[in-house]
Amino acid sequence: MRVQVLGTGCAKCKELTRRTEEVLERLGITQPVEKVTDLEEILRFGVLMTPALVIDGVIRVAGRIPSREEIEKLLAA
Repeated sequence: MRVQVLGTGCAKCKELTRRTEEVLERLGITQPVEKVTDLEEILRFGVLMTPALVIDGVIRVAGRIPSREEIEKLLAA
């Protein structure tokens, strides 16, 4: 499983990273969260509004911070 947070380091991006790491830890998943901060790379995903959560190359959430419960459901899908 590859989990990425797209964002340039804003407060919302940091919060999404923190929440995602908490959920991964709670689920016992040792996969680290990759932080994608390069604007060109973010744009290659087609994301215009950060933060965004990408799981296995698929954008699951963009432009907002999902709840921990939503992140858990997205990781389980």
